[in-house]
Amino acid sequence: MLPALVARPGSPAGVDRPDSAAAVLRAVLDQGPLGRTAIVGETGLSAAAVSRHSADLLAMGLLWQPPEPAQRPRPGRPRIPLDINTSHHLAAGVHVALPRLTFSLTDLRGRIVASEHLPRAERSGAVLAEVAARLPGFLGRYARGRSVLGLGVVTGGWVDPEAGVVVENAALGWRDVPVRDALQRVVRLPVHVEGHARALARAEMLFGRVGEGVLVHLFVGNAVDAAIATGGVLLQGRRHGAGGIAHLPVPGSTQPCPCGRTGCLQATVADRGLLGRAVAEGVVPRPDLQLLLRAAGGGDARAVELCRSRLRMVARAVRPMLEVISPDAVVLTEAATLQLPYLLDELSREIGGADGVVRTGSFGPDTLALAAAVPVLAAVYQDPLGLRTVGAGR
Repeated sequence: MLPALVARPGSPAGVDRPDSAAAVLRAVLDQGPLGRTAIVGETGLSAAAVSRHSADLLAMGLLWQPPEPAQRPRPGRPRIPLDINTSHHLAAGVHVALPRLTFSLTDLRGRIVASEHLPRAERSGAVLAEVAARLPGFLGRYARGRSVLGLGVVTGGWVDPEAGVVVENAALGWRDVPVRDALQRVVRLPVHVEGHARALARAEMLFGRVGEGVLVHLFVGNAVDAAIATGGVLLQGRRHGAGGIAHLPVPGSTQPCPCGRTGCLQATVADRGLLGRAVAEGVVPRPDLQLLLRAAGGGDARAVELCRSRLRMVARAVRPMLEVISPDAVVLTEAATLQLPYLLDELSREIGGADGVVRTGSFGPDTLALAAAVPVLAAVYQDPLGLRTVGAGR
């Protein structure tokens, strides 16, 4: 039986230089199935190093050797390809949003194995108690004896992944919530805490369509934040505060913000404000985002204009930042553009970037479920040999 492994909590993925085993694993993730000779070419490692690390990763259940198709024998050493093993290990996650919690399990290629939703409690302590109480049953229903490498807890706002603390999430009313300390001993798994913009930027770099250039990921929901990456490495900032765009000024907005100012981006464009305007204008009978999106999808001009207006305000607030950074890709995660991709043109026009720079995220309706588990997966791909044995069958 393969050992059960867990991803060690610690420095966030993408900060430390990847070791040789990580290079082998990433090459197979990006290009696999891949033979050892091809891995040598992709990584620049020696054949001996690739052979050694491949053996380790096979023994840990992170790689496997798919059977070769039947063919005539070839002279010389057989070329046995390696691929990511998606049948043994899983990553668990919980995304904490204003209306609900999303529990998820993914395989090592970031594919959703299972997800469930439930309403969110008001207080942070009650939310974490709910996570601890519900997680064993969720894993029991869906993990089915497969090894669970860790638990990701992802939310919006300012999150310090190194400390495992939600520093501030104004939408939830959370400040300095010690998520990792509250959960780790209870759930008996390593707990990785991250902001959802950074988690989704990592997901794009691991499993999505972005290249190795400069990436800006924008998340617009009830929380509004960003992540910036270059060369596959995320910008962190002091106490991991980089990407805080909630208080960027929106030209022309007079919306009051809890910070005491007016016209801040999050206060102006967050889901709650958008839905409040939709109800006030008679577009929907109650503040329900799915009702608004269905109206827009059905061609209601007022609903479409509300969605377009939000994107224009986002663009005008972030345009000065983007002009300074000059990213190769701007990825937007936002409900309307996920369901109605043509609306993305509004953001692209306002930003004034080159064709193809602005795009929607790669993961569609699975976006938040994947984001929840990504911190665990990122730790695996950063330092696969740092996984430690904890006994089988978790």
